[in-house]
Amino acid sequence: MGIASRQPDPLRHLADAMQERLATLPPAMAHRRIFLDTYRRTTLAVGDALDAGLFEDPDWVIGWDAAFADLYLDSHDADVAGGSVPRPWRLAFAADPELPPLRHVLLGINAHVNYDLPQALLAVISDDDFGRPEVMAARRRDHERIDGVLSGRVSAEDDELAAGRGKLVDRVLQPANRAASRRFLREARQKVWLNTEALQLARTAGETSYAARLAELELLSAAKIADLLAPGQVLLRLAVAGFGVTLPPPA
Repeated sequence: MGIASRQPDPLRHLADAMQERLATLPPAMAHRRIFLDTYRRTTLAVGDALDAGLFEDPDWVIGWDAAFADLYLDSHDADVAGGSVPRPWRLAFAADPELPPLRHVLLGINAHVNYDLPQALLAVISDDDFGRPEVMAARRRDHERIDGVLSGRVSAEDDELAAGRGKLVDRVLQPANRAASRRFLREARQKVWLNTEALQLARTAGETSYAARLAELELLSAAKIADLLAPGQVLLRLAVAGFGVTLPPPA
């Protein structure tokens, strides 16, 4: 799904691919619509930001977003077909359908941001780029600009989830929940950059080293699910304890 150059609506094809999955989702997997539709709307928001000239290197952002989305769509399609998927996605897909919508969104974000995102960044940043400080500075600035797009979506996405949420306590906590969401999304993406650098070092050491480090990241991301399913106000807890995961120094 990679794109070589700007198109009038560069990410529309990704949003359309997600809409196709929504239209063909088996009834037993209906709960997976929650994250899938959230991701579709976010993809369109990134496309709007591209059209508004938010990024320094729009072609790079388009390539990154395509690589990022492909990791999710590949896992989604493999799971629907009964195939093997990485553990963070397997646990997210197998979660209790009766969980609150917010929990399904968080499970998807955990797998996609903590596990998939470093891989997507490595797919569009070469080892030569890592040796060029000016290129890496620009890449990181565009990576951080995505935080602004995500923060701008928090209120709208919270309203989407709130449509099925009627408890008074949830309505009272909504402003605090939105602030917490912005905080932990920013924190997680900062850790993603560190994990990307760690994986790149492993990549330069060889395929075996990279596979071992990626397996570590898979386990860390899967272990995070216990925090996401624990009872209580999950967004406020994540704002304090953190949402992201960090690869330890290599042994």
